[in-house]
Amino acid sequence: MADLWSRASKQAHPFIEGEGKGDRARRLREVCLREAENRVAEEDGGAVALLGLLGNEIGGLFVDPRAQGRGIGRALVEHAAALRGEVRLEVFEAGTGARRFYELTGFTEQGRRLDEETGHPLILLLRPEG
Repeated sequence: MADLWSRASKQAHPFIEGEGKGDRARRLREVCLREAENRVAEEDGGAVALLGLLGNEIGGLFVDPRAQGRGIGRALVEHAAALRGEVRLEVFEAGTGARRFYELTGFTEQGRRLDEETGHPLILLLRPEG
């Protein structure tokens, strides 16, 4: 899972120095994967996507770059919404591809804040129930 996350994160967040490795990768292994309710999408016996839920928050959605554009991420978002109803998440403002994806899956902007760790602006998105 850490390898999948690393590849997807590097592609989605090229503006973050050290993305997908080092302390950020350690935190994923030691905190995120343990605390989140994780869902994995598989193809041909291998993981191609990971969605981590923390209550009704999507803590992360990572799709292998080779598997993007095939509806896997959308299916995981729909699954999260079926489980939780209203779901929320934060996305980096500079992550235009992710922002577009979430807009197309029914999320709307609810607020903004600065990410203390990276210094990059984050956008809070919400997808209402139903």
